[in-house]
Amino acid sequence: MPPLSTGTLDDVGPGSLLVAMPALTDPNFAGGVVYVLDHNDSGTLGVVLGRPSQVEIRDVLPGWCDLAVEPGVFHVGGPCETDTALCLAAWSGAAAAEDAGLRQVAGDVYLVDLDADPADLECGSGRGLAGLRVFAGYAGWSPGQLAAEMAEGAWACVPGSPADVLSDLAGSALWRAVLGRQRGRLAVLSTAPADPSAN
Repeated sequence: MPPLSTGTLDDVGPGSLLVAMPALTDPNFAGGVVYVLDHNDSGTLGVVLGRPSQVEIRDVLPGWCDLAVEPGVFHVGGPCETDTALCLAAWSGAAAAEDAGLRQVAGDVYLVDLDADPADLECGSGRGLAGLRVFAGYAGWSPGQLAAEMAEGAWACVPGSPADVLSDLAGSALWRAVLGRQRGRLAVLSTAPADPSAN
C-alpha cells in the first residue's frame, strides 16, 4: 500500500486547496475545503468553500446578486471577521482589467472589489464572467500555524480550480468530490464514512 500523500507546506499557495483530514475536529473546518487566497511569511489566508448560509446577497449587496451563482446567498468563509465580505469571481478569456475591480488570485480566479460598480464586470469581447460567490468571513493562519497543523496530519494540500470556487456542491459532498479526483490513498478517503465508528 503506498503511503498517504497529503502534500507539504511548499505546495500551499494561491489557488491551492486545503482539505480537512478526518483527524481535524475543529467545527470551523471539519469536513471542509479551504481555497487559499494568499500564503507568505506573514501567514495564510483563504475561504472555506461549500458552506452556504441563509443570508441572501440581495438583502445586503443588491447590486451583486444577479452576478452570483446559485444559491444566491453568502457562504461562510471562515471564523475570522465574519462581518467582512469577500467576493471571488471566475473570469475567463482575456486578462481582467484592474479598472473592473478585479485582482487575480490564481489562474481565472479573482478577488472582486465589492466597492466597485458591478456593471464594470459585464461581459465584453474576449472576456467573460463565469460567475461569482460572496463569502462572509475568512480563514487565517499566523506564521507557522498551518505548518504545525499539516505536520499533525490535519490538512492535505491539493490543486484547486475555478470550478471549486463556484461549485454547487456543499459540505461533505464537496469534500468527497475534491478527494475523489486525487490519486492513491487520498482518493480512498473520499469513500470513508463520516463517522468512522460506523464502518
